[in-house]
Amino acid sequence: MQAYVNAVTALSRLCGVAAAALIAVSVAVVCQMIVLRSMLGQTVVWQSEFITYSLVAATFIGSPYVLLTRGHVNVDLIPLYLGQRARFALALAGSLLALGFCVLVLVNGVEWWLEAAEGGFVNDSLWAPKLWVPYFALPLGFGVLTLQYLADIACLVTRQALPFGMTPGGRP
Repeated sequence: MQAYVNAVTALSRLCGVAAAALIAVSVAVVCQMIVLRSMLGQTVVWQSEFITYSLVAATFIGSPYVLLTRGHVNVDLIPLYLGQRARFALALAGSLLALGFCVLVLVNGVEWWLEAAEGGFVNDSLWAPKLWVPYFALPLGFGVLTLQYLADIACLVTRQALPFGMTPGGRP
């Protein structure tokens, strides 16, 4: 079990690095687009689309890292007032619901991605990228997010992690 958790942790960290790289590349492309358009008076064809696809991909691909580091917005008012058993039940129920949502989006995302790949779909812009490339971020991100939720649930059930990261006294 610990080998699985370690492997998923490494994969989630890699997703975080990939998301950061996508954001950095997007910033560089924005700068390049500004130089081309404003200073050199040239037209830009692919930059705006690339930036949009990259930032959306960074969101999906970076989500497992956000879950791993508990970087998401978390309202812990209710868990603070619950006892340890109720806190555990709430954490488990929340994680299972989130896991179900992730699996649902993953299945639909894989179907969507396969449809774009097999159909040879391209965007109807001048750049006309093959859409399976940016669409792949959805099943990739939600696939690793599903694995990360499974690892979190396993750690919660085996008591390797505390519910909401709180000690029995209610402190994070």
